[in-house]
Amino acid sequence: MRYFLRLAYNGERFHGWQSQPNAVSVQQTIEEALTTVMRLPISIVGAGRTDTGVHARRMYAHFDTPEPVADKRRLLLALNRLAGKDIAFYDLIEVADNAHARFDAVERTYKYFVTFEKSPFLYPFAWHSPSPLDAVRMNEAASLLLQTKDFTSFAKLHSDVKTNNCDVTEAVWTPLSECSGNGCGLSVPKEGLVFTITADRFLRNMVRAVVGTLVDVGREKISIEGFQDIIREKDRCSAGTSMPAAGLFLWNVTYPYIDDVT
Repeated sequence: MRYFLRLAYNGERFHGWQSQPNAVSVQQTIEEALTTVMRLPISIVGAGRTDTGVHARRMYAHFDTPEPVADKRRLLLALNRLAGKDIAFYDLIEVADNAHARFDAVERTYKYFVTFEKSPFLYPFAWHSPSPLDAVRMNEAASLLLQTKDFTSFAKLHSDVKTNNCDVTEAVWTPLSECSGNGCGLSVPKEGLVFTITADRFLRNMVRAVVGTLVDVGREKISIEGFQDIIREKDRCSAGTSMPAAGLFLWNVTYPYIDDVT
């Protein structure tokens, strides 16, 4: 039997999603909890691999069992007790034996939170900009991403992917105040921005590099034409710095056979 787990996590204390030697990861923590509850070795495959410090509002992972899960609610309760306060499990979904949490995802959405007012409550979840950013210029530049296929300029160097092509269908900055009332969970302070980007796939470190370059546009360090040149150059060294991980959330993952959840 194959199941999808729907979960969320605070990435602040984890060294990313993927299991690795001598470091605590989200994947390792979940596998240990599942192995304890199921009383047999369980390995999982996630919808993606978030970096150290990156959060996930909605992540999916699949795993296999030799027998059906008799009581899904009881399993979720046990996992929530064992995995600790930084991971929450919301649903267990039975899927086809060949369903795949990573390869079957048709769309992924990330959000990056920026505040203009310093807050001791939000620093693990938002980047503090000491000065305002020009959102109009940033959105003009972000719209160019919808016309871009090759994202080499925003890709981590020396990665093992076969192609740097991505299909971005949404890239927009909106006021943080608009987010406070629709479940984003960041109601204070209201002065700030949220960058939302949706694509069929993302390259390693791509979102943080895109945000860093757009922030330079918002600071008027890079012109709109300059941003377009950076895309054309296909050179990571031409783009802006990679933003801190704390403000980044994997916001949603979409599958053709799972109903979207708000």
